[in-house]
Amino acid sequence: MTTPSALTGAVHSFDLSTGVDGPGTRFTAFLAGCPLRCLYCHSPDTWHRRNGTPTTVDQLMAEIGKYRRFIRVAGGGVTLSGGEPLLQPAFTREVLRRCRDLGLHTALDTSGFLGDRADDTLLDAVDLVLLDVKAHDPATYRRVTRTGDVTPTLRFARRLSDAAIPMWIRFVLVPGLTDGQAGIEALAAFAAGLRSVQRVEVLPFHRLGSHKYEALGLDFPLRHVAAPPPAAVEAARVVFRSHGLNTY
Repeated sequence: MTTPSALTGAVHSFDLSTGVDGPGTRFTAFLAGCPLRCLYCHSPDTWHRRNGTPTTVDQLMAEIGKYRRFIRVAGGGVTLSGGEPLLQPAFTREVLRRCRDLGLHTALDTSGFLGDRADDTLLDAVDLVLLDVKAHDPATYRRVTRTGDVTPTLRFARRLSDAAIPMWIRFVLVPGLTDGQAGIEALAAFAAGLRSVQRVEVLPFHRLGSHKYEALGLDFPLRHVAAPPPAAVEAARVVFRSHGLNTY
């Protein structure tokens, strides 16, 4: 029988960042494997578990331990991202639990598509969920992700709200894809109905990951799409603010 500390996950990479993957300076571990194929994904190298390095919980915790004092002093913590960390729920659960035992702030960066895989024990070890909502409208969601249904994400968001687990909702604004006024209004109204949303981040689409597609021999679907102008990004943020949401 595998002990919790010997659980093995597929870890693509990890780094230290500030103000990107949660509050303060974060140790962010990127797990390999994702069920979605978002048109604007900037990390196609994390799509498959085979692209990760087999890593036990103890091994990842040893890496985190090297930075434990620094990230605590810096008011940060540990974020599990991806890929999609809920594709590896047992590994994710144990790492989060161990981080919580060390007194470290924990964050889960997820699309919510596999939210049903997060049991109560896993969520009990989470201080913050960074919920990447691709779109509220089902048709737009399918276009963005090239698979799947938005229903699991919305269900997961309501579950987090009911459990009073803090959320940062992230939404990528893509010209001609997710920038429709009706879709933005619908998502803002949905987010406003959740009790534990601390902030909304409207992130402008960019093509900074296009070189990864080239290296993998893949076509970047949005290679001809320009970043949205600052005025369009701010207009989307105004919609969320009009619903009483703290928006950046």
